[in-house]
Amino acid sequence: MSFLRYGITTGACAAAAAKAALITLLDKPVERVSVPTPIGLRLEVPVKECRKIGSESAVACAVKDSGDDVDVTDGLNIMATVRVTDDGKLAIKGGEGVGIVTKPGLPVPVGEPAINPVPRMMIENALREVLPPGKGVEVSFEVPGGREVAEKTFNPKLGIVGGISILGTTGIVKPYSLEAYRRSLVSQIDVALASGYKCVFLVPGNIGAKFAKQIFNAPEDTIVQTGDFIGYMLRKAVEKGVKNIVLLGHAGKLVKLAAGIFNTHHKVADARMEVLAAYAGAAGAKPQIIDKILHSNTAEEAIALLKEEKLAKPTFDLIAERIRLRCTEKVESKAEISVVIISLDGEILGKSGDFGCTEKWQKST
Repeated sequence: MSFLRYGITTGACAAAAAKAALITLLDKPVERVSVPTPIGLRLEVPVKECRKIGSESAVACAVKDSGDDVDVTDGLNIMATVRVTDDGKLAIKGGEGVGIVTKPGLPVPVGEPAINPVPRMMIENALREVLPPGKGVEVSFEVPGGREVAEKTFNPKLGIVGGISILGTTGIVKPYSLEAYRRSLVSQIDVALASGYKCVFLVPGNIGAKFAKQIFNAPEDTIVQTGDFIGYMLRKAVEKGVKNIVLLGHAGKLVKLAAGIFNTHHKVADARMEVLAAYAGAAGAKPQIIDKILHSNTAEEAIALLKEEKLAKPTFDLIAERIRLRCTEKVESKAEISVVIISLDGEILGKSGDFGCTEKWQKST
């Protein structure tokens, strides 16, 4: 039996680099440091580099190790430069490669470096372990290559510009943590609400995001990508107080919801053709057309068949209504839900619901 290797968060790396830099400044370079975590464990973190800069500051580097988790930040150098002060205060700053928050709704105020509250606490606790009584410290973080890596994350969507976020709630990275990924999606809802929007577009991915803008002229901050976790994001949106939700996406994803499949990953469940065939039959499709749909390789192939039979609109309107009812039931009728099903080229195939909340942005439906 093989076991997956755990890693450490960017927050734990930052705490280790900061502590190593302070030890170097006060004494001598070290090869590893021990840092406390919020869950009561201590992490022994290797230090890649430690050196003094003159007599008043020092720098140290810890390498982000994601273990066996798939993480774009794996291997990044987290650099900390420290300077001791006489005011007893602890100041945390961001430098090149650390993102800056530009939108409200995140746990860090606008204008501050994207170093989340728990990592800040870890950094402070680690530094306090070696800081002389009555002294303060100023620590600044840099992440070489962080600006480029951040483009592969949700940071641009969340309004975090110029670099990665320093994250982590436990200090430890669990391999292949779907829960961590799902939590990362929820911040989009926080940004939308903090920006004052009452109507949110839930879209599975880039296709939905693109056409939410083109069809409804939807502002960027109202568009929340769900990935395959549509049911989860519906619940989270309602928990946070969203009252109007427009669910918009390609038929290949959304039709699964009509069958009660709220995790749309193909490895979880796939009833696309069965749903399309059943509702085509309800819309009047002949048995031979139903059979062709069942044997279609893609949703787009099935869409083409329905268009030939002049059945696309009635079929997808029925599916959209069923999705709306399923989703309304999912959130216990705590939000008004509308549904728009589109093709790959953005054509509206079917829709259901009241789109009144989108009127000020809407171009056409």
